[in-house]
Amino acid sequence: MKVIDIEEVTVYASPKENRKLRQQPLSVSLFSKNDLQRNRILSMKDLTSLVPNLFIPDYGSKLTSSIYIRGIGSRINSSAIGVYVDNMPCYDKSAFDFDYADIDRIDVLRGPQGTLFGRNSMGGLINIHTKSPFNYTGTDLSLSAATHNAYRASFTHYHRVSNKLAFAAGGFYDHTGGFFTNQYNGKRIDRGNSVGGRMHTIYLPTDKWSIDLNMNYEYTDEGGYPYGAYNKLTGAYSTPDYNFKSGYYRNLLNIGITSTYTAKHFVLTEVTSYQHLRDRMALDQDFTEKDLYTMFQRQKQNTLSEEITLKSRENTRWQWTTGVSGFYQWLTNNTPLYFGKDFISMLQGQMNAAMAHSPVPVAVKLTDKGMDVPGLFKTPTYGIALFHQSTINRLFGLEGLSTTLGIRLDYEKAKINYDTQAIMNYSMSMNGQALPPASYSAEYIGNQSRNYTQLLPKFALKYDFDQANNIYAQVSRGYRSGGYNIQMLSDYLQNALQKNFGKVENDVEINQAMRYKPEYSWNYEVGSHLTLFDGVLMADMSAFYMRIHNQQVAKFADSGLGRYTANAGKSRSCGVELTLRANITDNWSVDANYGYTHATFKEYLSNTKGGYDNTGKPLLVPVDYSGKYVPFAPRQTYSIGTQYVLHMAERFLVKNITFHADYSGIGRTYWTEANDVYQRAYGLFNARLSVQVGKLLQVDLWGRNLLNKDYAVFYFDSSSANAGFMQKGRPTQGGIDLRFKF
Repeated sequence: MKVIDIEEVTVYASPKENRKLRQQPLSVSLFSKNDLQRNRILSMKDLTSLVPNLFIPDYGSKLTSSIYIRGIGSRINSSAIGVYVDNMPCYDKSAFDFDYADIDRIDVLRGPQGTLFGRNSMGGLINIHTKSPFNYTGTDLSLSAATHNAYRASFTHYHRVSNKLAFAAGGFYDHTGGFFTNQYNGKRIDRGNSVGGRMHTIYLPTDKWSIDLNMNYEYTDEGGYPYGAYNKLTGAYSTPDYNFKSGYYRNLLNIGITSTYTAKHFVLTEVTSYQHLRDRMALDQDFTEKDLYTMFQRQKQNTLSEEITLKSRENTRWQWTTGVSGFYQWLTNNTPLYFGKDFISMLQGQMNAAMAHSPVPVAVKLTDKGMDVPGLFKTPTYGIALFHQSTINRLFGLEGLSTTLGIRLDYEKAKINYDTQAIMNYSMSMNGQALPPASYSAEYIGNQSRNYTQLLPKFALKYDFDQANNIYAQVSRGYRSGGYNIQMLSDYLQNALQKNFGKVENDVEINQAMRYKPEYSWNYEVGSHLTLFDGVLMADMSAFYMRIHNQQVAKFADSGLGRYTANAGKSRSCGVELTLRANITDNWSVDANYGYTHATFKEYLSNTKGGYDNTGKPLLVPVDYSGKYVPFAPRQTYSIGTQYVLHMAERFLVKNITFHADYSGIGRTYWTEANDVYQRAYGLFNARLSVQVGKLLQVDLWGRNLLNKDYAVFYFDSSSANAGFMQKGRPTQGGIDLRFKF
């Protein structure tokens, strides 16, 4: 029997790792190119349930990439999970959801990775590798068609010019016809198009020096936000029905250069990366057929990062990695709100009712058909870090026993400059006498900055029974930086407008309310990596306990106009993880994984708006969520899959036929801090039949959610519409893929 270790298929020059991932004291899931193909993983969101305790709900648009691992995650603002592509960091969640046309391998590391990777990797890390033109040659062409009017094409050419130079170049196009219909106009909400390309060049000037240049660009123009009204008391769901066309477009450019010098006793790596993101979101904020609120958001982001890493060579008793990294991010958010004619009519009615009780006959008429509320926010952020990690093998002279010690000093400075304003024009008469036209106005202008300094330690013990079997225990600290809420200013602005406050600069309460605190965690973990029965069975298992302070949670503003980040006092998360992969015969394999997470708030006293005082400040009513489950943290994730390959005789044109089927599921998931709305446990059945024709053609017939399971991927409460809204999961879809290899 021939067994292949998937970690040895392709050798990657990792700047920080001294050993293969399954030989390290950490929880990890590995996906080879064959795993990606048989599970039809085309974006990060397709990884859900295939990794224990990983949940990436596919809702909204590509702007929304909420990743949760072990109950740690984020819906808005900074991510809790780090994402790297060919050693280049992705700092913004808006850049996480991109096309996987040229991806060769994905590593998912669970638990805090702050010692080596720093800020915003407290829940884990997703490391993505593209195909190397030194390991692949020729041309790949893929054509796909599927139900729901979905079409896709990708093309990549890999060329090895010499033993010193190789390059790859390709592109893709993806069209989605949409799954959800807007009852207001009868059109598909989530139609979309994406197009892009990648260039990858590797140059080896000498035997010891390599230069790796990677560039990719992607343009996306899609509809989104198929949110339908949901009554949490009766469970009644209504299909989406709103009047304003919502959508999202994005330009995304990544450029990275990795330079590696390999000496006799060490490896020096320098990684320089640049990311440019420019996008626009349009959103019907009330999600009804009325012309009430519309939100627009335009982001322009430029991020430059630099990292220099020095690490020891393998097979030494003392293995070490040390380095320095830094980044600077320029981010401008232009987030205007538009209040439509129905909002003006509603406000006019409220004013008329109030004036009816006046002792003097007074009439006020709002003269604007709508009202623009512009908002400009500039949030430059920069940081620098020093890190070191050492592994000492043969600890105390005992063969197989090792310890890992790591430390990282992380400094970050975040600034904000904001300017948001609103003007409402009106005419007024008193005792039948017309008064000159006038207006209400309000404007908030200000700036502030915050510094964050963190020390992120790690300690681990590991015992190797042999090269393929080990047990470990580790303790590590996680950290997610604080920041600013820009969405919440609309609530203050509305009330200030009614009070006719005028211009307010650097309001102390506003500046304080905009901030949210950093999030911290301590992670305690034990686990094992086993390879049994001469490589027939591979098993990875772990148990963890996490203490989280100031956990960042996303909340909708009481007005319903936007979301903001708040801090829960203390949270706890504990659970277990198990992954199995068995090569039962040369032709038949089975893989399974299971994750259980129990994530609850231990101390969380929140505030809900209960009106305003006579100065226009919001009155807050305390609500205690202690003991409640953390939203968006499924109790369980699981999947089981099997694959059988039928090899044909050499005389046949068809070389092999492969059948793959899997069933993956998500446990109960709460959508709110109050735990009053949740999705019950559910599972999805997927299958694929693949036929290899000669050496050039592979034909795949596939189906997703073949049992047409009805489930939800998102829910939120909206006080502006006095209702809740839900997005359903995708129904059954089937298709055909043609893969050509020249």
